Amino acid sequence: MPTLNKDITQPSDLQAHGEGTGALRSQIPVYTDLLPPCNNACPAGENIQAWLGLAQEGRYEAAWQKLVEENPLPAVHGRVCYHPCEDHCNRSQIDTPVSIHAIERFLGDKALEKGWQIQFDPTPSGKKVLIIGGGPSGLSAAYHLRRAGHEVEIREAGPILGGMMHFGIPPYRLPRPVLDTEIQRIVNMGIVVRLNHKVSDVLQEKAAGGFDAVFIAIGAHLSKKTDIPARDAGQILDALTFLKDTEAGKAPKLGRKVAVYGGGNTAMDAARVAKRLGYEPLIIYRRDREHMPAHSFEADEALAEGVKINWLRSIKEINERFITVEIMRVNEAGKPEGTGEFETLEADALILALGQETDTAFLQNIPGISFDTDGRIQVGPDMMTGSPGIFAGGDMVPSERTVTVAVGHGKKAARFMDAYLSNRPFQKKEKHPVVGFERLHIWYQTMAPQQTQSQAEEAVRVQDFREVLSGLTEKEARYEAMRCLSCGNCFECDGCFGACPEEAVIKLGKGNRYQFDYDRCTGCAVCYEQCPCHAIEMVADEA
Repeated sequence: MPTLNKDITQPSDLQAHGEGTGALRSQIPVYTDLLPPCNNACPAGENIQAWLGLAQEGRYEAAWQKLVEENPLPAVHGRVCYHPCEDHCNRSQIDTPVSIHAIERFLGDKALEKGWQIQFDPTPSGKKVLIIGGGPSGLSAAYHLRRAGHEVEIREAGPILGGMMHFGIPPYRLPRPVLDTEIQRIVNMGIVVRLNHKVSDVLQEKAAGGFDAVFIAIGAHLSKKTDIPARDAGQILDALTFLKDTEAGKAPKLGRKVAVYGGGNTAMDAARVAKRLGYEPLIIYRRDREHMPAHSFEADEALAEGVKINWLRSIKEINERFITVEIMRVNEAGKPEGTGEFETLEADALILALGQETDTAFLQNIPGISFDTDGRIQVGPDMMTGSPGIFAGGDMVPSERTVTVAVGHGKKAARFMDAYLSNRPFQKKEKHPVVGFERLHIWYQTMAPQQTQSQAEEAVRVQDFREVLSGLTEKEARYEAMRCLSCGNCFECDGCFGACPEEAVIKLGKGNRYQFDYDRCTGCAVCYEQCPCHAIEMVADEA
């Protein structure tokens, strides 16, 4: 079997290693698969390149089925995911990244329009799993466990499934019919749901229900507090309560000017919701824009809608109509520090958006479960707590708090739970090496600008909660999918077939790629040099 010469990664290296031809041949080409950076960066573990390839061909339902093998909420993710896949897209070295999230949304919306259902035919395992919490992580775990053949029951303390997707993400970013339909499709797979059921004794409910394992994913629904001296204070509430009450149709009356304290995505959402309710919102944040936790585009959209942001301000005192803030500066360590200068801002109400915490008091007495200094549950690489058979994920374990990360936790936990329930170790597939742009041989660098999603006019969209961002048309989505470079994996471009001077490349038919006839191959490496996606590697000829 040929062995990979790891020193040879560029065409110029071949001469130094003596490529040879004919009887002097020292190397031969082999087809290989590398890991595209988009796949590697996806917190939900999607095989992005695979479903993009199917979308390129116009095989939208097949693309959607491939997508939902890993992620059951594509229409949701196409709207709310912060798409780290695009931050790592090799195409950005040529012009702009592939708009992966927009194509995902197109496929998700197409499935809703056409009523596509998830194709799965599990063998019943005879095992039962209890999911505590019906947010993105719990739904993802339930989905993947059901696909594996297990009976699943979700017990949710609230009146509706979705967790923070329902109560923390406003409708202008995630329309409720989209969310509700995707959730219902998961439930329709045969998952039992009990709403308005708060679990207070995990071990008792596990035993009483005959469950073989438990996944806990209750999210982070408690707002962090801060000590602010108050004198005849006006109305003060936390951002989560404000967003939940607004979602429930019980938006509080806050006066004319509303201040929001914080610099994360929740602060931006709270301010934008306040704007839609007719208030004049002002964000107060103690760091500068460069150091804010919110994504930059979130701040851009808030500013575009008329939200004012006071950077480098820290609240020191509040009263009924005014807020006293200290002007801050960011030191060399990136930390805010006071300057001793103060100013007064007018506000009738204050919304605190300082982060969230998880209520884990009901888990304190379970033997083996431990917590970090922030009160989050500690889990192992298999997502299991220190109590056998009890797993946890989502916002209540140490991690980045996003919908996509939570969905990824649910999938990961489900796969380890499936192995646990089957009394076997989980064999995680070994990842291929990631292929960077420097390893590609792009000889056709045609500029193909990214398709943009249109937005509702700022003056119009702040009047209600209509969706701000529009989706791509079919033509735009297919064009965008075709911008994918298929990094590291053969997409049957026929380049190697056409370039080989010895006719040593054999076509095996669509979908089957090619093979080499080594009796004809001279090791000239022309196929390697022209393969745009680095799906061919030159290896030592040990024949």
